[in-house]
Amino acid sequence: MSKPHLLQVGPYPEWDQIPLDEAFTVHRYFEAADKAAFLAEVGPQIRGIATRGELGANADMIAACPNLEVISVYGVGYDAVDLNAAKARGIRVTNTPDVLTNDVADLGVAMMLVQSRGMIGAETWVKDGSWAAKGLYPLKRRVWGRKAGVLGLGRIGYEVAKRLAGFDMEIAYSDVSAKDYASQWEFIQDPVALAARSDFLFVTLAASAATRHIVGPKVIEALGPEGMLINISRASNIDEEALLDALESGKLGSAALDVFEGEPKLNPRFLKLDNVLLQPHHASGTIETRKAMGQLLRDNLTAHFAGKPLPTPVL
Repeated sequence: MSKPHLLQVGPYPEWDQIPLDEAFTVHRYFEAADKAAFLAEVGPQIRGIATRGELGANADMIAACPNLEVISVYGVGYDAVDLNAAKARGIRVTNTPDVLTNDVADLGVAMMLVQSRGMIGAETWVKDGSWAAKGLYPLKRRVWGRKAGVLGLGRIGYEVAKRLAGFDMEIAYSDVSAKDYASQWEFIQDPVALAARSDFLFVTLAASAATRHIVGPKVIEALGPEGMLINISRASNIDEEALLDALESGKLGSAALDVFEGEPKLNPRFLKLDNVLLQPHHASGTIETRKAMGQLLRDNLTAHFAGKPLPTPVL
């Protein structure tokens, strides 16, 4: 029996690539020099697409695969998949939620700690001899006991808030409605009002057309010159131009970011700032979680082609 043909949009670790190659006939889109010609050649054979959250599958890619049945996303975010195009043709879409939730929350809290306590600069202070030559490192700001806001109290946002509670922080959150599982925290529906009462604002929203640039000038201004913005969601949730303007002018105190528009080629203005912590979109980047994500991606594909219920469907 022939193996289903897959279009692989981006590379995976070897521990995922080997079993994927064993179970499917894999066509590596990311290795093709002429991607349009490659799609024209293999597209009619493709029954499944294996992609990554930031790469997705656009309308042109979907259209080039007339026999496509399923798109399996390695990642929790699926905003880069054209869901309308998939839905119009009855194509199933899956992602890999839950397995990465705790690692993403961990990194978000770590970024807050590192940035607030100036740990990157402090290490440089030791290594370049400044400690010996200049004395004590400049004072930074505490984390415990201060006010944290969580914009989007889904799986990741909830885990972030749980961790923040361990620092005795005053926690509030914003979402479309109050959550019955979060009665211990204050609900503030308006993101601007949430930012205004927060020292630290975590962005943990799923990305959609409705949330694009939800963190814009008003939210950033409300967070203010003593506030910190931490984004572990999607870059599109933040108006980067407004963010950069505020960081450069001092209207926003600082930021800690794991995602960027156009990554990995981020806006060079970020590189000149000393009040922003930059991370290379690696919130889920642990061996344990990446293995679990790869397994779930394959489990969704296997289930689909076996005619079984999908473990984690989006569509």
